[in-house]
Amino acid sequence: MSFSPLINELIDSLRTLPGVGRKSAQRMALHLLERNREGAYQLSEKLAQAMDKVGNCRECRTLSEHPVCAQCNDPKRDDLMLCVVGSPSDVFAVDQGGFKGRYFVLRGNLSPIDGLGPEAIGMPDLWARILRGNFNEIIVATSSTVEGEATAHYIAQMLLPKGIVVSRLANGVPLGGELEMIDGGTLSHALHGRKPLRI
Repeated sequence: MSFSPLINELIDSLRTLPGVGRKSAQRMALHLLERNREGAYQLSEKLAQAMDKVGNCRECRTLSEHPVCAQCNDPKRDDLMLCVVGSPSDVFAVDQGGFKGRYFVLRGNLSPIDGLGPEAIGMPDLWARILRGNFNEIIVATSSTVEGEATAHYIAQMLLPKGIVVSRLANGVPLGGELEMIDGGTLSHALHGRKPLRI
């Protein structure tokens, strides 16, 4: 049995979500149609509103319904520290970790294979943001992938003439982690980034 054209279109639309394959999209579509039409209407309404009203903050480029986001509008944040991240979801993650400075959101990491050069991910905008600020430290919180490391190195090289401290998030053993369960690359980073024990 095949589905009607509209149901197939709904399934295909749900497949645009990350990690959703044909079977998962089919299950979602049928659930909404059979058991939760009210939820489906609410989902479609909120999705349309978000697409119309959510844009990028003109200061840090995170997602926001306002021209300037809540973090950039917060006068209590530290104007001397800027944390550079790869996506808006990273802003939330770093904020959960207790960071109280300012942010700048790149559009991913440098990846020549994927055609993502400095301009594509927003390096000129980052440079302009740094020139507008009075930062004494730039924290590069890109991923620990090859592309993330290349992006961090590029930022450090770009800022060398400015004399601003450029730091990288520590990599290593997670809190509560057992050494035997940690992969070699993570352990290597942890050993390389070790710090003196403070008593």
